[in-house]
Amino acid sequence: MAATKPLLAALMAAGLLAACSNSDENAAATGAGGASQASGGAIRPGSQEDLVANVGDRVFFDTDRSSIRGDQRPVLERQARWMQTNAQVQVMVEGHADERGTREYNLALGQRRANAARDILVASGVSGARIQTISYGKDRPDALGSSEDAWARNRRAVTAVR
Repeated sequence: MAATKPLLAALMAAGLLAACSNSDENAAATGAGGASQASGGAIRPGSQEDLVANVGDRVFFDTDRSSIRGDQRPVLERQARWMQTNAQVQVMVEGHADERGTREYNLALGQRRANAARDILVASGVSGARIQTISYGKDRPDALGSSEDAWARNRRAVTAVR
C-alpha cells in the first residue's frame, strides 16, 4: 500500500502537467482552433482561410430559387473587392441544393445558383476568366437532416479558392 502512494502521486503529477500543456498544441492535435493559430497567428492573404475569415465564402438562396437575395448581395460584393485586392486568386463557385427534388433538378438548380453568384462577381469588376462554376446539386450537404434549418443551410453557393 505504501508503494502505491508514490506511484499514484507521480501519475497525478503527470496528469496535471498534461492538463497545463500549451492550448495551441491541444488545438492542433484535435483539429480545433482557427487557421490563424496553426500558422503562428497569421492568415495568409489570398487564401481560403482569408476569404472565410474576412469576407465570407457563401451566399444562401430561397427554396427553388437561383436569384441572389438582397441580403446576400453584400457578401458577393465583398468577395469581388477581396478578389480585386488579391488579383492572383482564381475561384470555383460551387452551387448546392437541399435534398428535396430529383438529382437532375438539383444539379441544374445548383448550376443556376453558381452562375448567379458568378454573374454578380463579374458585374462587380472581377474578370470572368478567374471564376469557374460547378454544381454539386444535393450531393454535398452542409447540414444533414430533413428540416427547414438544414434545407436553408444547403441552398447555397460557395466560393472556393483554387
